[in-house]
Amino acid sequence: MYKKPRSRCNERCPPGYRKTQNGNIYVCCYDCIPCSEGEMANVTDSESCFRCPDEEWPDEGKVRCVPRTYDYLSYENEVLPLVFSFVALIFSFLTIFTFGIFIYYWETPVVKANNRTVSFILLTSILLSFLCVFLFLGRPVDITCMLRQVSFGVFFTISVSCVLAKTVTVCIAFKATKPGSYWRKLVTIKLSNSLVATCSSIQVLICVIWLSTSPPYQEFDMLSYPGIIIIQCNEGSAISFYSVLGYMGILAAVSFLLAFMVRTLPDSFNEAKYITFSMLVFCSVWIAMIPAYLSTRGKCMVAVEIFAILTSSAGILGCIFFPKCYCMVFKPELKSRKNKCIRI
Repeated sequence: MYKKPRSRCNERCPPGYRKTQNGNIYVCCYDCIPCSEGEMANVTDSESCFRCPDEEWPDEGKVRCVPRTYDYLSYENEVLPLVFSFVALIFSFLTIFTFGIFIYYWETPVVKANNRTVSFILLTSILLSFLCVFLFLGRPVDITCMLRQVSFGVFFTISVSCVLAKTVTVCIAFKATKPGSYWRKLVTIKLSNSLVATCSSIQVLICVIWLSTSPPYQEFDMLSYPGIIIIQCNEGSAISFYSVLGYMGILAAVSFLLAFMVRTLPDSFNEAKYITFSMLVFCSVWIAMIPAYLSTRGKCMVAVEIFAILTSSAGILGCIFFPKCYCMVFKPELKSRKNKCIRI
């Protein structure tokens, strides 16, 4: 059978490429260029490339569309969530153990002198801060997106409010040592409890407004990385999100400044030193976290926030409670009101 010859001045364009004119006067002469990102061509000498559906992406040869991979902190494919879970559980057990020590020594001067109510509220909020890490792990959905930032903001605000209450108590207690001082009337448990309740209520109000107006929700990010769908939480209202962080930062800064100003008190008031160290750790972690948080995407951004939560919570637990536990457990002979382990 006779075949009509065809004039060609170049090879055919393979799949994954498309034809384009090269300026030659002959129509049989053209160039082959690869398909653009996100497009494919599965025939020879294709005139154009075709874009894949949103949930698919061209394979390496750009000849067919394949499903995109999902990106989030998965327990199945990642080691990091298991590490974070293990660390969170370890610190949670340490917090419960500290709780048990304080309950066992309930009637001792060292527990009474540190405002048992505020101390237990602080331990509870630290424990809940460790446990809220699990809301950040796994595939995010709308309910976890709403709970993770709100719970983190409220629990941390309660912790910082308790630290602030302890700081104010230390400052007033030192001023009240002078005979006939007016500050003696303010050294009451009601002052600390009222301060914790007031500061925490403001953060709760901010979170309620946030959830009522523009709550966080699940979001699919298909633009940041080619071939990957990032499943993440959109914060909804950026103003509300940064208001939560900003308010918590203000409380931490005030507590740190007050504790820093009275850090040189006599050894019998060394609670101020512990608070200063704890707030120094807290502020340092979150100041370093902000640029790292803003410069990352997807699971890396979540990992940075989890690391900050674990580190700052552990800093408060270690700096404020471990010295007291050491005095109660390993130095029982020091449990007297005349000893500086008690008068803090």
